Amino acid sequence: MQKIRVAVVYGGRSSEHGVSVVSAGSVLRALDPQRYEVVPVGITPAGQWVLTDASPETLAISGRTLPEVEKGTAVVLNTDPSASRLVALEPGDAVRALGSVDVVFPVLHGRFGEDGTIQGLLEMAGVPYVGPGVFASAAAMDKEFTKRLLRDAGLDVGRFEVLRQGRPWSPVDLAHLGLPVFVKPARAGSSVGITRVTDAADLAAAVDTAFAHDSKVIVEAATVGREIECGVLEDADGVPQASVPAEIRLRPGHDWYDFDAKYLDDACDFDVPADLPPAVTESVRTTAVAAFDALDCAGLSRVDFFVTPDDRVVVNEVNTIPGFTPISMFPRMWAATGVDYPELVDRLVAAALRRAG
Repeated sequence: MQKIRVAVVYGGRSSEHGVSVVSAGSVLRALDPQRYEVVPVGITPAGQWVLTDASPETLAISGRTLPEVEKGTAVVLNTDPSASRLVALEPGDAVRALGSVDVVFPVLHGRFGEDGTIQGLLEMAGVPYVGPGVFASAAAMDKEFTKRLLRDAGLDVGRFEVLRQGRPWSPVDLAHLGLPVFVKPARAGSSVGITRVTDAADLAAAVDTAFAHDSKVIVEAATVGREIECGVLEDADGVPQASVPAEIRLRPGHDWYDFDAKYLDDACDFDVPADLPPAVTESVRTTAVAAFDALDCAGLSRVDFFVTPDDRVVVNEVNTIPGFTPISMFPRMWAATGVDYPELVDRLVAAALRRAG
């Protein structure tokens, strides 16, 4: 059987570069070498594409240090859709074709990765790829438009306000949200640039922190509730199915699920599946699929929720390229649903090839 040639693209120019590298290590480990010929392509923080010799063992967190794409043979993607080829740029400006690519598995988080940009590049090149398309990726990356589309679909997204750089704003404009609030860059992930504000006097500093990462900031009213996540994955017929939900429980010492709590500290307990009443579990799963459809997603997504004490299900975010690290919830939820990591990767690659016809 001829192997499927998969280019795993990881790293990138966003603040989530290191998390992407760790996720790629898990994906590379899961791709069966009997079925796939894997081409690891790293993108450096400066944006250079390089062919790497990365092994899964080198793409891991060391202590509190995240790995980084540093070097390799420079490569470019031929955007002629009749070619679908990677081209290596050898020393001395020599050019060497690396052959066609059957499918790209983008393991990229944040800007230039899950915001529709690389998806548009791959569409131009005519290369099938894992995950949602240009529109869904861009819409899910922008928290303002995620919330507007979900709200239009009748889903509960909580209260929020949007601030734009260079436009005047005042704490009075945000007073109706109450306290605490979460101040976030509108188009970033992994909790980068987010501040939990409990005192109105701290709002300006929090907004400045968020503006350092994005020209648009979203301020969200805090929702008191349990943090619940649910994975969505297309079945063999392209129908989205929901995983069992999971709950993230913070240990003492962390007020919220920030970057350090997610990736560097042993700060959380995870209940997979979440201990929810059956009716609430069903509501979470149904809403996850509804959110997937509202943003016109494809392949996969992870939908994050708050479940309030009165069992109100509030959508927080939709992630079109969820984490694939060893502790990431998306693969863990699907494992608990009966789809182990290698099968999960197989299904994602199959879905990408199916959409390409």
